[in-house]
Amino acid sequence: MRISRDKADVCRARKKKSVAELVAAYGVSRARMNVILNQREASVVSAGRLADALGCDVTEIIEQ
Repeated sequence: MRISRDKADVCRARKKKSVAELVAAYGVSRARMNVILNQREASVVSAGRLADALGCDVTEIIEQ
């Protein structure tokens, strides 16, 4: 599943979450979050966890 960093950033901005708040909600380090967002490849579970941490639907952050 491909994650769109731009779409994830839009969701993060809409919820007014800092990167620190996002990594705390997801439960990983800032470096790992950068890997998840920069590589754009994520498992279904990781994409779901990211969407939950962002407070949005998973369809809002994936590329179609």
